[in-house]
Amino acid sequence: MNDQSDLSCLSQSQRLTIHLLNAGSERILPHTSAIQTANDSLISVLPDEGRGIRDTTKHILEDLAPALNHQALSPLYYGFVTGGITPAARVAEEVVSTYDQNVLVHLPEASIATTVEDRALKLLLQLFDLKIEEWPGRTFTTGATSSNVTGLACGRERIINEAIRRRERHTAGQSSETLGEMGLLVACRRADITDIQVLTTLPHSSLKKASSIVGLGRSCFRQVSRSPTELEFDLDLVENSLKQPRTASIVVISCAEVNTGLFATHSREDVRALRTLCDKYGAWLHVDAAFGLFARVLEDSDEFSYVRGGAMGLELADSIAGDGHKLLNVPYDCGFFFCRHAGLAQQIFQNANAAYLNSENLGPGHVESPLNVGLENSRRFRALPVYATLMSYGSGGYRDMLHRQIRFAREIARYFSQHPDFDLLPRSMNDAGVVDQRTYIIVLFRAKDKDLNSKLVKHINDSSLMYVSGTSWNGIPACRIAAANWQVDPERDSAAVRTVIDGLLEKWQNARS
Repeated sequence: MNDQSDLSCLSQSQRLTIHLLNAGSERILPHTSAIQTANDSLISVLPDEGRGIRDTTKHILEDLAPALNHQALSPLYYGFVTGGITPAARVAEEVVSTYDQNVLVHLPEASIATTVEDRALKLLLQLFDLKIEEWPGRTFTTGATSSNVTGLACGRERIINEAIRRRERHTAGQSSETLGEMGLLVACRRADITDIQVLTTLPHSSLKKASSIVGLGRSCFRQVSRSPTELEFDLDLVENSLKQPRTASIVVISCAEVNTGLFATHSREDVRALRTLCDKYGAWLHVDAAFGLFARVLEDSDEFSYVRGGAMGLELADSIAGDGHKLLNVPYDCGFFFCRHAGLAQQIFQNANAAYLNSENLGPGHVESPLNVGLENSRRFRALPVYATLMSYGSGGYRDMLHRQIRFAREIARYFSQHPDFDLLPRSMNDAGVVDQRTYIIVLFRAKDKDLNSKLVKHINDSSLMYVSGTSWNGIPACRIAAANWQVDPERDSAAVRTVIDGLLEKWQNARS
């Protein structure tokens, strides 16, 4: 800040933040008029002489800010499994912006940033009851999508390199080159691999995006569940797929499916069965656990045992992808990636022949430079809000947070299950005792009236008192409530949801009478 004008504008922005945090959120979505005003106010021609920080600040705070939704501010925002920002993470985020560290090379005498990142990742492993020494490959990413990209890239590297070694095991002068050096086509020829497949059940769309990015293609996915709409693995189908000649395989566990929040595995034994098959046929076992991994935070109790079982055994996987801006409730964007294989990520992501990016600190406690173990060279200091929130609330605080989120979701699931005008989905969730055992943080439902159901998402969101995501289940439109905000209060928020639903039903029925 060069003068008092700069500082004054920063103070105005901070005052708005404090006001919003104190006032709470009566509306989730902005008024239509506010969005129109913001659209009309946007400049379309770059000025030769800037309008100055005062006018720009006024434009941002008065024209643009009112047109933003309150997804991080309100516990009644249930779209896209979106968390909020804990107070501790918000404080840390202010420091992140002020110091603007580029966390790329481990230079411990120049900045504490990479050391904080390494410590935050270790704290996350402790939160999820994963042994630090068993997960040497770890990094922060922009979110679960980039973590899945990293996971499939590591899986691709490992299975092809191992196939090459097996084929050339008895060849004199075996090369130490890896896929990362040779490229996918050359490596597959060396390995005599003609197909790479990803075996999974009801995958998230980001997995197919990741598969496309790493050169496997979206069509490489094979559904290996008991039926096309089920999450559980058919182990016979998995093994028959893994047996295919000249084929390399990655198996992916969907740890909490995006529409229902249900799990693909239910115990350590389920994951052990997949691990055994992967070891037998040289496959990689990856877990897409954007928000499902947090079930490992739960205690072993009757109330949460079924959900907790869905995340047990994940320590047997080769890699795990997770999200920070969901249930961890840190600012966008933040994800994390864990890998059991030391040095594997460097084979893919290292910045070769760049002496100016090297770290000379290779002694005890060495921290790998983040740019060599992930997608990005330029990296925001995402670790500080993670470190701050874990330090502030601890595992107990996150356990309490998840208790509230699950209890709210179960209350709402019971409401829709018992309501004469709605269906709780999947149908199996309506069986006796299932809602109170299997509901995690997501509630999927639809209106029985087809006309109402086709407009249900719009009617709910038009209230601006809560926000839901629209989706499709078995080809029919459905609504999804995802409880992910740290501020969730089961009693207060379930009453608010019932008020909105009862109100729109009354309006709908009055309009038709």
